[in-house]
Amino acid sequence: MSALFLLALRVILFVLLVLFLLPLGTHALWWLARDGRSPDWSAADWSSTGILKTPVPGDPALVRVYAARVGRWRGIFAHHSWIVIKPAGAARYTRYDVVGWGLPVRTDGWAADGRWFGNLPETVLALDGTAAARAIPGIQTAVAAYPHRAPGSYSVWPGPNSNTFAAHVLAGIPDAVATLPPTALGKDWTPPGRLLERTPSGTGLRLGFGGYAGLTVGWVEGVEVNVLGLVAGLDLRRPALKLPGWGRIGPDWEPVHERQGG
Repeated sequence: MSALFLLALRVILFVLLVLFLLPLGTHALWWLARDGRSPDWSAADWSSTGILKTPVPGDPALVRVYAARVGRWRGIFAHHSWIVIKPAGAARYTRYDVVGWGLPVRTDGWAADGRWFGNLPETVLALDGTAAARAIPGIQTAVAAYPHRAPGSYSVWPGPNSNTFAAHVLAGIPDAVATLPPTALGKDWTPPGRLLERTPSGTGLRLGFGGYAGLTVGWVEGVEVNVLGLVAGLDLRRPALKLPGWGRIGPDWEPVHERQGG
C-alpha cells in the first residue's frame, strides 16, 4: 500500500510540475524580461484604446466583456475583467467593474475601452443589435444582484473579486457562449459550502472548493482544473491548451460576436 501511495504521490507531483509550476515559471521569466515593466497605479496608462467608437444617435445596442492583464508582478498570472453596455440610441457607454477598495462595484470608473495598468484589453464577448438589446436587462439585473458589494467583501485571492463579478454577470446573459480567460483568477470562486453548480454558460458543471481547488467541465468552458486559483485544461470547442500564466495556447480565435438587426 505504501508503494502505491508513493507512486500516486509522485504522479501528482509530476502533473503539478508539468501543468502548473513549469508554465507559470516560464511565463514569469518572460513577463519580467519584457521591455518596460508594468508601472504602479499612479504612473500607469488608463486611457481609452479607441476600440469603441464615440456613440451617435441611431447606433444599435452594444455589449462588451473585456479582460486585461493586471499590473506589475500580478500580471504574470492574472487578468482583470469588466462589462460594458450601451442601449440602442444611448449617447454613452456604461462600464461596470469590481475593485478592491471602497465600494467594490464601480460604474464608469474608467474609460469603457481603457487600458488596465497600461495593458490592452482583450474582447471576451461582443454583442450588437438585438442580441445586445436582449442581453442588457439581464446584465443590469445581475449587476444589481451581485451579492459581494459591501465594503470589505472583495478578496484578491481566491475571490470574490473582479473576475467573480464578471463570471456572475456572464451567467445572466442569455445564450452567452463565452468564458473568461483561464487567467481570470477568481472566476471559479464559489461560496463556502457550495460544492457543485452550473457553469456561467449553462453548458456544464463545476465542482468547487471555495476557489482553492476545483474541476470544471462544459462545452463553452472546456475542461479546467483549478489548483489554488491557477487553471490548466483544454478548450474543447476551439481546440487549445489552457495553462497558468500563459492562458489559452492555440490557434488565434475571434471573440464571440453576435449581431442581429439594428
